[in-house]
Amino acid sequence: MTINIVTSGSGLIRILCRLRTIFVFDDSDTEDFDPMVPQSTVLTRLAPIHQEYGPEPQKMRETDHYKAEYVQHFVEKWDELIDWDQRAEGEGDFFINHLRERGAQRVLDVATGTGFHSVRLLQEGFDVVSADGSPEMLCKAFENARHRGHVLRTVQADWRFLNRDIHESFDAVICLGNSFTHLFKERDRRKSLAEFYTVLDHDGFLILDQRNYDAILDDGYQSKDAFYYCGDNIRVEPEHVDEGLARFAYEFKDGPTFHLNMFPLRREYTRRLMHEVGFQRVETFGDFQAKFDNMEPDFLVHVAEKSYEE
Repeated sequence: MTINIVTSGSGLIRILCRLRTIFVFDDSDTEDFDPMVPQSTVLTRLAPIHQEYGPEPQKMRETDHYKAEYVQHFVEKWDELIDWDQRAEGEGDFFINHLRERGAQRVLDVATGTGFHSVRLLQEGFDVVSADGSPEMLCKAFENARHRGHVLRTVQADWRFLNRDIHESFDAVICLGNSFTHLFKERDRRKSLAEFYTVLDHDGFLILDQRNYDAILDDGYQSKDAFYYCGDNIRVEPEHVDEGLARFAYEFKDGPTFHLNMFPLRREYTRRLMHEVGFQRVETFGDFQAKFDNMEPDFLVHVAEKSYEE
């Protein structure tokens, strides 16, 4: 499987995903491209099989470590975690309705993952660009889209330098799947939000979701797993939670267990950052409802509008 990824400082980067090896071809200086013919411009790397957190996993609190967390085996199991059909039923048309109500057509999905939302929006007629920092995730997303009759426009990009790799503007940016909590440093969060803000049109908006970490930190973990992680073959629960780390275990019934280290964003902190970056109005939903008890929802969705109002 070959996917095209646009990166800065080069022409077309093509990634051929085969088994657990990712072959990267840079054909910026070649007119004829044949991925099966050895070339000096070919770069290869073996995608990691096992997650590595070092001798003390709870001390791994670095933004850049997320790439090492999404190893090939975990990516291959990811769709068992979310269950596309159950996920679609759980969230309904919430995101689609918000996009249409605001007249959005061009959407940048900055946390593509295995492609669930990118594909869903393509099926609904939106013009979508799919970005992610993980090449393994982009490979899987491209494969999932192809099996459903779509071709993704993919970009491998670091949110902190998004405008280096994205050279167009959008009506909406979506950052879903609790992805924003991979950022451990406040300056990374501010920089990423500023990059999202910049790629939006003057009246664009950002949709960003997160776990309800206030409830987890203050009342303990009591997830209903009704909307996001709907798979029956897995158990998800935190192994450690403090004000600077939420370490979650993803235990699959057929054997493997994976982990993700994330920063537990409190709701009002996230909203404040959005306002300070420049978003004018931020509306927050709990499990897709406008009215909710603060400790009740599993997930929060923030809709941040850029349009300036005097």
